[in-house]
Amino acid sequence: MLGKLFGLFSKDVGIDLGTANTVVYVRGRGIVMNEPSVVAINQKTNQILAVGADAKRMVGRTPGHIVASRPLRHGVVSDFEVTEKMLKYFIDKVHTEVSPILPHRPRVVIGVPLGSTEVERRAVEEATKNAGAREVYLVEEPMSAAIGARMPIQEPGGNFIIDIGGGTTEVAVISLGGIVISRSLRNAGDKLNEDIVNYARDEFKLALGERSAEEIKIAIGSAKDLGENQEAVMRGRDLITGLPKEIMVRESQIREAMSDSIENLIEAIQDTIERTPPELVADLMTRGLVMSGGGSLLRGLAERIADETGVPVKVVEDPLTAVVRGTGLILEDIDSLSEILVNSEEKEAPR
Repeated sequence: MLGKLFGLFSKDVGIDLGTANTVVYVRGRGIVMNEPSVVAINQKTNQILAVGADAKRMVGRTPGHIVASRPLRHGVVSDFEVTEKMLKYFIDKVHTEVSPILPHRPRVVIGVPLGSTEVERRAVEEATKNAGAREVYLVEEPMSAAIGARMPIQEPGGNFIIDIGGGTTEVAVISLGGIVISRSLRNAGDKLNEDIVNYARDEFKLALGERSAEEIKIAIGSAKDLGENQEAVMRGRDLITGLPKEIMVRESQIREAMSDSIENLIEAIQDTIERTPPELVADLMTRGLVMSGGGSLLRGLAERIADETGVPVKVVEDPLTAVVRGTGLILEDIDSLSEILVNSEEKEAPR
């Protein structure tokens, strides 16, 4: 009887557990939360001080005993205990208004990276169950992104999806509800931020924070010369004097900083196309490549990929939420889409 009450008052939840952001979908309500995957912990008391946006504001600004960190790296759990607490915080937060009295034990569909191992998948599954889920279903992120983009994945035709997140870029060709060819790279938004930090150090002897690098990437970053060459202020610490320093940087300089990573991404896409069966490549020429994830918003990236592959490229509407929209659609029709789900006992996904 109590289990039935749990089901009655609990809302099924879809989660895009990303390296940079966690997005939560509640069945019947849509997307209810989109917050950074950051947790601030007081190491003296082992208490969580903040999660999400509040914790991200603390990054680089805390005393020694307070650590604001990401519990996921490259899309997989690097700190199990903190990930569990973060998930519990998010699940509790979205269910607060459902019932303040009865416990909530939702069914959860959660995205996992394409190249994740059995151990990594089990870590996600166990952390989600320990956070309060009564049932956990795993779906590979590019598959979920394709569903969220309303691609006809169950038809006998090639669907080419490129999902660029914070920690991983995943390239997949999907047909008849399965992944035919895939490639997973630990080269995504965070790597581009790191490239800018390294460029500032090497070219300007400037120590730049990751958050500042991300802001510059968003403001003037580009994958292709768009004829604008905008400028932005780069602020950090002079590595020679140790004093604060600011300089003006141009779009062309930031593009140079990220050039190797972007080249690697394009090579991975070309490699995937080369390994795709000819019949599906024919579909690719008519349907084009579809991009999702926050990294797809980098200016000029879609145009650059189209130029170098000779294939039309489009970015899905609201690419940041494509994966979690896919988990929501799975929740709405979990019986007919059950074949696309994976479990933690399966072997490592193909690369």
